[in-house]
Amino acid sequence: MSPLAERMRPVTLDDYIGQEHLVGQGAILRKSIETGVLPSLIFWGPPGVGKTTLAGIIAKQLRRPFYVLSAISSGVKDVRDVIDRAQKYAGELKEVPGNPILFIDEIHRFSKSQQDALLPYVEEGVLTLVGATTRSGLLTAPLLSRFAIKSRLEYYPASTLKKIVLRAAAILQVPISEDAAGEIARRSRGTPRIANGLLRRVRDFAQVLNDGNIDIGITQHALKALNVDEHGLDDMDNRILSTIIEKFKGGPVGITTIATAVGEEAGTLEEVYEPFLIQEGFIKRTPRGREATDKAYIHLGKNPFQGNEKPTLFD
Repeated sequence: MSPLAERMRPVTLDDYIGQEHLVGQGAILRKSIETGVLPSLIFWGPPGVGKTTLAGIIAKQLRRPFYVLSAISSGVKDVRDVIDRAQKYAGELKEVPGNPILFIDEIHRFSKSQQDALLPYVEEGVLTLVGATTRSGLLTAPLLSRFAIKSRLEYYPASTLKKIVLRAAAILQVPISEDAAGEIARRSRGTPRIANGLLRRVRDFAQVLNDGNIDIGITQHALKALNVDEHGLDDMDNRILSTIIEKFKGGPVGITTIATAVGEEAGTLEEVYEPFLIQEGFIKRTPRGREATDKAYIHLGKNPFQGNEKPTLFD
């Protein structure tokens, strides 16, 4: 991660915006942090909504040794080796009280045997395990039961994302209007990571075309150039919808078939793209597969009517 992106990441609970059900006054996670009594916990939700950020805040505020592992890129074969390294790291920081915090991103990607290897360490209190996942259903039941706090992170409303954009703009020291911040927030798919990324791209356009000032005009121009439409959908989102409608007559169609048609991994579609498309009502999941909704047809400028049927959007 670049130093710039790192500077934009909140480092305390007071800096953290949103997810009030977890970190608001009186919320269970805030109470655990404030009292210093932190059990193992699991965060689940779509990518980019603050799971890793929250884990870092927890470790920083508790002043615990913090060990990070990604189940995607680590190539770890034996989780016990990782835990041994985490314990060694904690031993080298003896002046820091408390067990180390081991944060495992995308923990569901560990095999059953790897997940089982974590159980005794969690039970014996050797470390505090903080897991993050986009697919909690792939965790083994024994491991899931060991997490005393199970917290879902939700997509952010545009009003909250606007606050995040304004905060990030202040860190970047770039002038931005309220309506420009709102426009970026509205097209950010409910995701702070995307909002901050779009802000940086819009800033680049503003520096070249608008003396560095981010107003509504340069924002709309930049987002159009970046192929981010009014709903926040990008090229891949629209390819997915077009594929379901044009190649498979609106569905139902299996996720693996869609993935092959658009040239992307099925897991990426399920974890990154599908949750937002479902939440916004562009596709729906059925026992037989994915189907495009009338809203998807209308979004792409296609006729949602089938025979003499009226589209359910207008029922």
